[in-house]
Amino acid sequence: MREQRSGGRSRRDLLRAAGAVGAVGLAGAAGCVGSGDPTGTADGSDTDGRAGTDGSSGSGTSTTIAILAAGSLQNALSNGLEPAVDVPVNVESHGSATVARMIDEGKRDPDIVSVADAALFEDPLSPPWYSVFTSNAVVIAYNPDTEGGKRLAEAGSENWYDALASDDVRIGRTDPDQDPLGYRTLFTLELASRYYDDASNLREKILQKEQIFPETALISQFESGSIDAAIAYRNMAVERDYEYIDLPDQIDLSNPKYETDWYSTVSYTLPTDQTLQGGLISYGSTIRNMSDAALDVFAAHTTGDYLDEHGFLLRDQFPMYEGDVPQRVQRATGGSGGNESGGTQSTENRSGSTETAGSQSALGESPVELSATVSDITVLI
Repeated sequence: MREQRSGGRSRRDLLRAAGAVGAVGLAGAAGCVGSGDPTGTADGSDTDGRAGTDGSSGSGTSTTIAILAAGSLQNALSNGLEPAVDVPVNVESHGSATVARMIDEGKRDPDIVSVADAALFEDPLSPPWYSVFTSNAVVIAYNPDTEGGKRLAEAGSENWYDALASDDVRIGRTDPDQDPLGYRTLFTLELASRYYDDASNLREKILQKEQIFPETALISQFESGSIDAAIAYRNMAVERDYEYIDLPDQIDLSNPKYETDWYSTVSYTLPTDQTLQGGLISYGSTIRNMSDAALDVFAAHTTGDYLDEHGFLLRDQFPMYEGDVPQRVQRATGGSGGNESGGTQSTENRSGSTETAGSQSALGESPVELSATVSDITVLI
């Protein structure tokens, strides 16, 4: 089982960085309007027939590409992608469920949209194609300078859930109705209740309404001393150099080996009545307004080394595509078609590390029969 990770940068430096990223998000909040031809479509064709059937289109007239993205991508896009491309980029970030609703309701029309759960591209967005380009893991980030954080550090990877269930640790999490991290927090706790022999009903023991913060502001709550720990994505801790506890693969939603028979046994229903099933954390992206500039930014966004540097998990199969992807997109990114789901995929990351499984569990090396009952977590706690 993997151990907690120590950080090195001062909290004051991290606050400045978080503030700079937040400014970028606020700048984009004025409106994320696509820079492509308004008659353009997501496959690169346009209504007057100027584009070919392979998704080719003109180069576009705007110098700025608008990206509407998941909150967990905000720091990476602003500080990793933007400096790496020649095209000016305007980034606006929200929880992925909010991103999907804003587009579905016509409130935003970005050139590129990226979400932290590719299932949102099935409904409500339903683009003709999209790329699955990176993954992540759920971790427990904590502040070692507070009493609650120290208690969590002492509990470590073996007893983190006991520490979180105590009144001594102030916890932060995100809203399951607004972003995938929120409902993945519920998935992780539900799976942990089954995985550990001495844990049960962790959602009821740990979660409270006042723990909820916006995804883009979750980790920065450490700076104000509002929380001792956060149930967060791995990249959110890595890119800010915070200490965190790695969870077993069986509960952190990072290992394809456990997707079909284990992660999928939990679910959450959004206020829109869309039910989302537990699964491998998969980030998806598509181009809504095709142009040469948008394609250049998309290629760098979905294949860039900055993703690994910011703590995301990369696999040899990425990027993968679903739907009728234009040939020019595949040529630009080197992606392949196919469904990412299933337990036959390699768990080796492009960085060379291999994902490992924990040792204390109801899941051993041999498959076990799981309950046919899917967890009912349709009520926000």
